[in-house]
Amino acid sequence: MRVLGMISGTSHDGIDVAIVNFTPGDEPAPGAVRAQIEHSASTPYPAALRERLIAALPPSRVGLDTVCELDTEIGQEFARAAVAAITAHGDAGYDPVDLICSHGQTVFHWVEGGAARGTLQIGQPAWIAEASGVPVLSDIRSADLAAGGQGAPLVPLLDRILLRPFVDSGLRAAALNLGGISNATVISEGEDPVAWDIGPANALIDAVVTDSAETTDTFDVDGALASAGTVDDELLASLLAEPYYALPAPKSSGKELFHLSYVREHLARRGTDDSGRAEPRLVDLVATLTELTARTVSDAIRAADVDVLVSSGGGVRNPVLMRRIAELLPGVRMNTTGDLGVDSDIKEAVAFALIGWATAHGLPGNVPSCTGAAGERVLGRIEPGPSGTIPRGEGLTSMPDLSFETIDRRTA
Repeated sequence: MRVLGMISGTSHDGIDVAIVNFTPGDEPAPGAVRAQIEHSASTPYPAALRERLIAALPPSRVGLDTVCELDTEIGQEFARAAVAAITAHGDAGYDPVDLICSHGQTVFHWVEGGAARGTLQIGQPAWIAEASGVPVLSDIRSADLAAGGQGAPLVPLLDRILLRPFVDSGLRAAALNLGGISNATVISEGEDPVAWDIGPANALIDAVVTDSAETTDTFDVDGALASAGTVDDELLASLLAEPYYALPAPKSSGKELFHLSYVREHLARRGTDDSGRAEPRLVDLVATLTELTARTVSDAIRAADVDVLVSSGGGVRNPVLMRRIAELLPGVRMNTTGDLGVDSDIKEAVAFALIGWATAHGLPGNVPSCTGAAGERVLGRIEPGPSGTIPRGEGLTSMPDLSFETIDRRTA
């Protein structure tokens, strides 16, 4: 079964897609499944749509008209990205895609008192199904939430597979995703996996860079800004005092907490510096926020007492951030998911392809020890394709042995 996984993460910069072919085999054991990544791509949002999306995110207050418009327009963008991927995949000689699993775009994650009460991802799946002719699985997080979970993180389903070689070697391993929000999955032999959202990865950095009149970039390209700046210790101390970091796992967070106004509030508390400036230079602000990410990530990973850390997400391309995390975690072996056969840029798209495959086979897509749900749940709901067909795999009672490999890598 071929599944197209697609997601726009908390950096809300575009749509990542991955087409994965799941085929049964006898290696490494009878009943095993080989997962081959046949195509992947990343499609940026049109600038005007991204600006409208950013303007609608918390702490902004918008009407249902804006939500309806964005749900439609983002659904149409997801449809275009899916059609482009399916076309390129077919032109490369592959057989058709059987199912699309669309995470959509998170616009609100409702958390009160440490408990997730609801979550909203937009990008109307009917547009994707109509344009592609392929049934679409969407609304992936709600079943876990209804079962008392955080609805996040959901990548531990994939992390368990990718980290297995380390765990089988007796190591305690962690998978770290550095998207808009940083999250970690920790796995060791004989223990249930644990996972949680750590805090901001790129969210605050991207917010101040995008807002700045000094650059037209929307992120710190190659860590150039951070490398030119100096950490503001007073501002950093204020940011590190955030109560969220002290909450126990499982826990989840997002742009509802970590947004541009959040940075401005901390700057206002800091007051002016000796030169009378109300704010630090952009490079100093980015350096401080990069240090915040490195400190919160390293504190969390150190507390988890891991031997190896496997990173993914856009933050992997920031050498200043990655170098600082490594400096703060001496003795921890550092890898990326690219070392394990899954490009770090598309890991989440691959994870949702896996979740789509699991749902089609009647298998749960959540890991209760990671989300806090009352039990395992089959995730998502189906939007049939125009023909009305819904893919159904052979019913399985447990997740088989899976191995991932990239056999073709194209970028749209």
